[in-house]
Amino acid sequence: MSTLYETKAILRGADAVCFDVDSTVITDEGIDELAKFCGVGDEVTEWTKRAMGGGVSFRTALRERLNIIRPTCDQIAELLQVKPPQLTPGIRELVSCLQRRGAHIFLVSGGFRCLVEIVGQELSIPPEDIYANRLSFFYNGEYAGFDESQLTSESGGKGKVIAAIKAKYGYKQVVMIGDGATDMEACPPADAFIGFGGNAVRSQVQENSKWFVTSFHELLHELESANGCI
Repeated sequence: MSTLYETKAILRGADAVCFDVDSTVITDEGIDELAKFCGVGDEVTEWTKRAMGGGVSFRTALRERLNIIRPTCDQIAELLQVKPPQLTPGIRELVSCLQRRGAHIFLVSGGFRCLVEIVGQELSIPPEDIYANRLSFFYNGEYAGFDESQLTSESGGKGKVIAAIKAKYGYKQVVMIGDGATDMEACPPADAFIGFGGNAVRSQVQENSKWFVTSFHELLHELESANGCI
């Protein structure tokens, strides 16, 4: 993993920046919010903690949590209506700054595409630049499982997504930003990792990140002090 100085330099010259979504780009964990809405919040939150701490394989945690929630199409639609995802302060400005500097922005999430695409719309990130898990439903809208072929459904999946992005576009400097162990583990193949603790502080990430921030304004300041967001 790069040093603090190298990490800052890579961010300033990044070809692409990949953001985790839950507790990073948005203030909450989407799966936890869905679980609360469906009345099984406590059971699912415990699984989320284990997954984010790196104590269990991601796919196992995802499968177990979804088997508890078993969300329907109607429940997801109602959740998005009554409690849409809330953007973390500063993320809109940071994404806009990076885009103006020529960086390609991706959302790489272990959450659900039906929720993450709403976030992408808010940040002007097109669906093709979103990597997240796809839920499956029966004809009547009942939960039927999730697409286990998606890279984001497996442990180490975010690293595989970044490797695919680098192969597809030929990018040399890719930054991963996130709050969890699955984000940190994506470096390498990411060329730099920035730990984010503005919504939740994971001790493993805080202790092992060369650059750990608690506000996106810290990243904005670094970019603006270099040569701005032209």
